Amino acid sequence: MPVKFSKSFKQMDKVTKKVSIVHDYIKNKSKDQLFEYINSDNGKPKVKQKCRNELNRRGIKIVKVDKPTEDS
Repeated sequence: MPVKFSKSFKQMDKVTKKVSIVHDYIKNKSKDQLFEYINSDNGKPKVKQKCRNELNRRGIKIVKVDKPTEDS
């Protein structure tokens, strides 16, 4: 079963009143979205690791760079 980025949710079409389930798989996320989540401060560590694993699966190298600090 594919790895999920977040929980699945139900979405209702307002015109036809049909309910469909939307799955948020990590394989459907773009590279920029994955890097943005990894670099965010409020992300969960488990999901960050899932993002790193997905980038590794795609063959993308991750290079860690320290944030520049401002000295006054």
